[in-house]
Amino acid sequence: MVYATIAFGLFAAVTLAFALGVVLARDVFHAALLLGGALTSVAVHYVMLRAEFIAAMQILVYVGGVLILVTFAVMLTRMDTETEVSSA
Repeated sequence: MVYATIAFGLFAAVTLAFALGVVLARDVFHAALLLGGALTSVAVHYVMLRAEFIAAMQILVYVGGVLILVTFAVMLTRMDTETEVSSA
């Protein structure tokens, strides 16, 4: 029981660190990667609670779907500064 409490505290600290990184990151792409780490560590919490199906859905839907969508949106909407300067 002590090991479960230590593991919970460790993953809670990891989740908070990733969430803080999402808020403080200057680059949107890095924030998206940190968001994936935070969502994955939340899935670890679900596994510790013996809710494996919800953990799998957390990884498939949020980490797999939303994070890929955010990454593609960042990649497709990012403006190249050289093209912007040369066209003016």
